[in-house]
Amino acid sequence: MHLPVRPRRNRQSPAIRDLVRETDLNPGHLIYPLFFQEGTENTPIASMPGCTRWSLDGLVKEAGEAHALGVPAVVLFPRIPDELKTRDAAACAADDGLVPRAIRALKKAHPSLAVITDVALDPYNSDGHDGLVSDDGRILNDETVAVLQQQALCHARAGADIVAPSDMMDGRVAAIRSALDEAGFEAVSIMSYTAKYASAYYGPFRGALDSAPRAGDKKTYQMDPANAREALREAALDEAEGADILMVKPAGPYLDIITRLRDATPLPIAAYQVSGEYLMIKSAVAAGWLDEAKIVHESLIGIRRAGADMILTYFAKQWSAAWHAAR
Repeated sequence: MHLPVRPRRNRQSPAIRDLVRETDLNPGHLIYPLFFQEGTENTPIASMPGCTRWSLDGLVKEAGEAHALGVPAVVLFPRIPDELKTRDAAACAADDGLVPRAIRALKKAHPSLAVITDVALDPYNSDGHDGLVSDDGRILNDETVAVLQQQALCHARAGADIVAPSDMMDGRVAAIRSALDEAGFEAVSIMSYTAKYASAYYGPFRGALDSAPRAGDKKTYQMDPANAREALREAALDEAEGADILMVKPAGPYLDIITRLRDATPLPIAAYQVSGEYLMIKSAVAAGWLDEAKIVHESLIGIRRAGADMILTYFAKQWSAAWHAAR
């Protein structure tokens, strides 16, 4: 055969494949989500095999081990005791609360670790929603935003590097940016959950934190999985309101949304490989159908290839350890 173009020439050896590889993945691209709780116990999470709800001491140790492997950041998710959950979610802004204590402990032990905090009311809300709930069951947007401002300020006072509003209330990025700046926290970044879909992939996470809604669902504030153009509208608003990083959640089923946002904005794009994605991989591996190391790597490469600058993944520590071992 006379073929002047043979694409296989660029695949013929590991050295050549390395030279022409288009997408890079290293520990510096990963953010490690960590669950934690009051007390001294480290509790395995039944809905997410391999994940743990850490005590504060366990949290500091686990974060330090991941950071030593090159993971630059963690994002924090607290399990709040039921007795602190109220309809006004007041505990979310307490300076002596679980999250501020965790931030201070992490920054003291690991000063170079970037600490990202979740800004939303569902861990603190007795209704289980990301926003305040009216007597007739409506999610109150503007009233919620006022509480989110106080929550973000609480985290900033404790030393958070980045606050990540995951609530999907309208106008919250501008309000949080204004509150932070007025309080002298201009250097605290906002990673906005820009395109957070009302996804069935969140089930294991809600089991990990006991944060499912007590009534109704989250479809009046999280996005319809059928919509893509709407994500561009949300991105334009968040960028105009002062977001520093835009996030797509979930990641794997929404690679097209990652690409659309990557093409639409110069801002960094984060993508969250969520609990359902994690559990699907773990379950298939446990059944013997998939090679865990290979499938984790391929899933993360796919998210990076779609356009994500950074990935929130429960595999961050595990993958980074394997990356170092292979070098």
